[in-house]
Amino acid sequence: MCGIVGYVGDKQSAPLLIEGLEKLAYRGYDSAGVAVIENGKLRIDKAKGHLEVLSERIDGGAAIQSNVGIGHTRWATHGRPSDENSHPHRSGSGRFAVVHNGIIENYVQLKAELIDKGVEFCSETDTEVIAHLLEELYDGELLSTVAKVIGRLQGSYALGILCEEHPDEIVAIRSSSPLIVGLSDAGNFIASDIPAILSHTRKIYHLENDELVLLKGDGVSIYTLELEPVLKKVEEVTWDVAAAEKGGYAHFMIKEIIEQPRALQDTISPRVDDNGEIVLDGITLTAQQLKNIKKIYIVACGSAYHVGVVGKYVLEKLTRIPTEADLASEFRYRSPLVDESTLCIIISQSGETADTLAALREAKERGARVLSIVNVVGSSIANESDDVLYTWAGPEIAVATTKAYSTQLVMLDLIALYIAKRLGRITKEEMRGLLSSIIKLPGRVEAIIESYDDRLRELAEKFKDYEHAYFLGRNVDYAVALEASLKLKEISYIHSEAYAAGELKHGTISLIEENTLVVALAGCHRLFAKTLSNIKEVKARGAYVLAVTTEDNTAIEQEADDVLYIPCTKELLMPSLEVVPMQLLGYYIALARGCDIDKPRNLAKSVTVE
Repeated sequence: MCGIVGYVGDKQSAPLLIEGLEKLAYRGYDSAGVAVIENGKLRIDKAKGHLEVLSERIDGGAAIQSNVGIGHTRWATHGRPSDENSHPHRSGSGRFAVVHNGIIENYVQLKAELIDKGVEFCSETDTEVIAHLLEELYDGELLSTVAKVIGRLQGSYALGILCEEHPDEIVAIRSSSPLIVGLSDAGNFIASDIPAILSHTRKIYHLENDELVLLKGDGVSIYTLELEPVLKKVEEVTWDVAAAEKGGYAHFMIKEIIEQPRALQDTISPRVDDNGEIVLDGITLTAQQLKNIKKIYIVACGSAYHVGVVGKYVLEKLTRIPTEADLASEFRYRSPLVDESTLCIIISQSGETADTLAALREAKERGARVLSIVNVVGSSIANESDDVLYTWAGPEIAVATTKAYSTQLVMLDLIALYIAKRLGRITKEEMRGLLSSIIKLPGRVEAIIESYDDRLRELAEKFKDYEHAYFLGRNVDYAVALEASLKLKEISYIHSEAYAAGELKHGTISLIEENTLVVALAGCHRLFAKTLSNIKEVKARGAYVLAVTTEDNTAIEQEADDVLYIPCTKELLMPSLEVVPMQLLGYYIALARGCDIDKPRNLAKSVTVE
């Protein structure tokens, strides 16, 4: 959830650290800090609050004369946000400094052992035990000392470490928490994510679990925990630096909403050839292996889980294989019925989501074949899957996902069609019709954005002071309601819930009263009349109803207070269109309420701890 950046080389390090941390701010944080070697001494500056507090304190880094340093933005897991709990953390003698993403699961035991030896702690964090262990196990060499410390740790971590006695070195390691290495002629970097260093280099290493890195200004060496050298291939980042910048937009979120047509096009185009065949280059499943699949699990967290709920309807309808959408945070704790005849589809934007990664490993241990849908090449989930499909959405910076959700959704549609075709469970006509509609999705999404941007600004002003909102739908409409509700609550802080419309009378309707916003998703034609009845029920109790339906369902105007019409498409693909005005609605309501849209409170972009 936090951000790490480090640099060693010819340039002044502190300004580069501040710059890198600014690029990682989208991940969510409550404090920030840097550690450098200045005039042969370890110096640490850190502060609770926005990065600007730290930056002003050190004049954007210009006040520090150093060519080596590590920086960190923290999102509290152990200990409240405070200067003391901020990273970097220092060892007792002041010799070592460490920054850490993840959680040390056995820190209580380690802390007790160190206290018994007379070590005094300055913070409430789990990370501080690492700094003191470095001191205790120091053998004169930084790399070997770090390897010994790692042998004592249990949990997930990405670490960046400085030592006063090694003023031209950084040692880093990752285990179940993302970390990359950047290579340049002017020095070398570590970072939690590519945008932190993209303005300085496109050449990177993606680190695997338990790989140690020794960075110097003139080179990078990678080792196993046994200190055996590791040879790695340099990867080239292909997307533009500008793609990770706002490009004139007020917020990353609105920029990324508007980028959805292009992201969809980039995701769809490589997967459909000139003959109308689906080509999934990342899948090696044979026809026989597909025939042996008896059950599919879609496992994910947050918005990616909502993609999975849509996917359940789509996969079962097209493939006739029983499919479950499961929360990754629950999956491995309930003894799931998974074996060699199970296909587990893992979905994650970052490819580093801790709960989702743990669920992947659980599924593999039980014999399932794992197919992942991710956006980050070389991420942990991608590397540990049997098959991987990349969404090619480009960098997504805003905490509230938009284009990642949309590209994950269309990828599941393509997977469902791919499996259905190979199992002979879809006719040529059905295949052609669905594929034709998928190809048209980018243009239809663009039309929705252009048609409703101003209208949704107006509706946002009307709804901004509502305290409660309920999203209703049936079938795939219900799946979209889950995501629409999340979009509103996470960035506007309005209390919002999503319900299957048929469940309304089983309790939820007791909450409907005057000045309650109800958003009714009614794109599912088969169930339109039933949803219309639900609209009447909430209207009778004083709710203000905003309906979303297709252009041919004008009868809804007699019941709803406002209607948003979307283009007609195949029912299974309706979620790809319905979600777009809901993203815009959430954005503009949050804007009208003055919220920090790209960095909503208490949230982080990449959830790398349980």
